[in-house]
Amino acid sequence: MSGPNYPNTRRRTRLDAQFDRIRSREEAGLAKSGGGSRAVKKFLNNRLALFGLIVFAIIILASVFAPLLTPYDPNKIDLRGMLQAPSWEHWFGTDRTGRDLFARVLYGGRISILVGLGSAILAAIIGVLIGVYTGYVGGWLDALAMRVSEIFMSFPQIILVLMLVSIMGQSLVNLMLIFTLTGWGGIYRMARARMLSLREEEYVLALRSFGLSRPLIAYKHMLPNALGPIMVNITLSTAAFILQEAGLSFLGLGVPLSIPTWGNILNVAQDIRVLQNNWWIWLPVGTVISLFVLSVNFIGDGLRDATDPSQQG
Repeated sequence: MSGPNYPNTRRRTRLDAQFDRIRSREEAGLAKSGGGSRAVKKFLNNRLALFGLIVFAIIILASVFAPLLTPYDPNKIDLRGMLQAPSWEHWFGTDRTGRDLFARVLYGGRISILVGLGSAILAAIIGVLIGVYTGYVGGWLDALAMRVSEIFMSFPQIILVLMLVSIMGQSLVNLMLIFTLTGWGGIYRMARARMLSLREEEYVLALRSFGLSRPLIAYKHMLPNALGPIMVNITLSTAAFILQEAGLSFLGLGVPLSIPTWGNILNVAQDIRVLQNNWWIWLPVGTVISLFVLSVNFIGDGLRDATDPSQQG
């Protein structure tokens, strides 16, 4: 203690000197703040998330630049080259009609990823638009949206998808619409729950006292604080929709067989003789599907850890 009766006898340490240097640099405007976001650094330090991001980028780029990686047409039939094993000419071999499987995997990735990622984004847009506003305003509108979501979520999703596919027919657009209609409920509930926890925060009450409109408060000021869980949900929905598309196409109920997708490539492996004797028809594309789904899940886990305030270090 310092004072007339308590002289300051505390000795300065090296830490005190270091703090003094930091303070003097800040006062002189020479101190530099750590560049980058803490969430980004935490994500990049997650090895599984970084591995998932690399695999995700490789598969995306390979699908986008497929014409540069293979000279074969994915739909060209070559009856003289049926069921050829992997070789330098056909890296993944050929199927029962002589089509190059490496080309089909690359071009099929475009459609499968479009279905999965596009459906997840559309479902997220619908779920967020409804959940953010109704969760903030509450009342009868919130109750109505909740009842509608419960109707969609009360059915097993795969059964509802099969029923809608049989009603609407097989097409790429129909499949994306069906996935969107059956997948928006989960992210709606997540967005709504987040709004319920945020609408009594002090900054929301202050904005309300200033007379700002409800949509402006909900979408501009509250939604950015809920983007972390929403981004995680989009990644998980993407993986789920890709697996559903592959399953439906394997059963012949997904994208029409004339369009190359990962599921349609697996469709030709229903024959038990193909499974036993021609492993290259299903193993490479099955491996690509597994790697892509795992990479998306790893990215989702990394985003969850990086954006969760309880795990910020």
